[in-house]
Amino acid sequence: MHPTIEFLIDDFHERDLPRVVLREQSAPVMAGKATVVVGMRRSGKTWFCYQRMQELMASGVGKERQVYINFEDERLQPFNSSDLQDILGAYYRKYPDFKKQRCLLFLDEVHTVPGWDRFVRRVLDTENIEVWVTGSSSKLLSTEIATSLRGRSLTAEIFPFSFREFLRFHERLPVSFTRFGSRQRAELQHYAGQYLSVGGFPEVQLVEEEMRRRVHRDYLDVVILRDVAERHRVSNIAALRALIRHMLASPAARFSVTRFYANLKQQGIACSKNDLYLFLEYLQDAFLVYLVPIYSRSEKARQVNPKKLYMVDTGLIHAASFQMTGDRGALLENMVFLHLRRQGITPAYYVTSSGKEVDFVVSQGQDIELIQTCWTLRRPATREREESALVEAMKELGAKQAKIITWLDESTAAGGIEVLPAWRWLLAE
Repeated sequence: MHPTIEFLIDDFHERDLPRVVLREQSAPVMAGKATVVVGMRRSGKTWFCYQRMQELMASGVGKERQVYINFEDERLQPFNSSDLQDILGAYYRKYPDFKKQRCLLFLDEVHTVPGWDRFVRRVLDTENIEVWVTGSSSKLLSTEIATSLRGRSLTAEIFPFSFREFLRFHERLPVSFTRFGSRQRAELQHYAGQYLSVGGFPEVQLVEEEMRRRVHRDYLDVVILRDVAERHRVSNIAALRALIRHMLASPAARFSVTRFYANLKQQGIACSKNDLYLFLEYLQDAFLVYLVPIYSRSEKARQVNPKKLYMVDTGLIHAASFQMTGDRGALLENMVFLHLRRQGITPAYYVTSSGKEVDFVVSQGQDIELIQTCWTLRRPATREREESALVEAMKELGAKQAKIITWLDESTAAGGIEVLPAWRWLLAE
């Protein structure tokens, strides 16, 4: 038996669970299926599991009926699939009566152990155990889970804090989300600005800016060196870093592999187009970047048109740039995308027949909602551009709802288009 397992089980049962900030993401739980929690490193997957543990303890499920193992603990290295059964063996030797009761098994970053999926399937089939699995690879969200657990899992994707979670962490969450006095409006506008620059990673919320930048850069290094280079055996680190720098400098922009390939050649960095396509896949796999296609009924159009690129956190963009990007509208658009994505929405962008762009098309069943982002509408030319794009797109797509999310502006625009400040839109239930 692996010599560290018994110690880790005892250590988990002895120590107090940390105080957690309530996450608004729900987790699906169903008998006979594993709950899979995925997301970028340091986004709060482990603490989301702690939240589940505390909810169970509050409902009368003792902590001793729960087992938590973090497979990134260096004391477990090396660890292989044959050691997984030792976890249950050590646990049931200590608590033999629990064999007759429903228990919970939390396996943190278990995808680092080869053969973990066969172990989880067998536990689901033979034991009275609720299994939770976490991982920093989106493969757990799609292909690996589909093939490895064969329909035996349900997934929750965890992001850095939403704006409401950010406010809850800083103990500034308003009592009402519909009525705001002038003082509270000013405070919420201030915290929206903080959220845009600090971002939502839990670990950096209370640290000074210079330390926050260092921590964010460490996050990027871990993604580059462990989640991409080590996991996928990438040796061209120079090209990979150049790609990430470009993405961080150009959030919410359309991305063309061909153009970026030409840019690399000008810089004297050798890299093939095929490798760039793979790097993009790997970075999505690590939840660092999201690519959004054009809205079209044609699959060919979705494939040949460039995708728009969004990062997992605006604070990461701020920290990794040598200076804050001058395009505040791009940061706002990135923040709006993340808010949609947290709700399980996969938007697309749209280009009208006259070439005007709409940032987000949200299609749910027969209903289509259009969302445009713009830092400010104070200039008449800017307002006319944003409104006309929406009006044209509404006619072409048959959409009945449209919004413009701004930083502070609030009104009703032409054609019933609603104009909302970001802080209010982010708070809406």
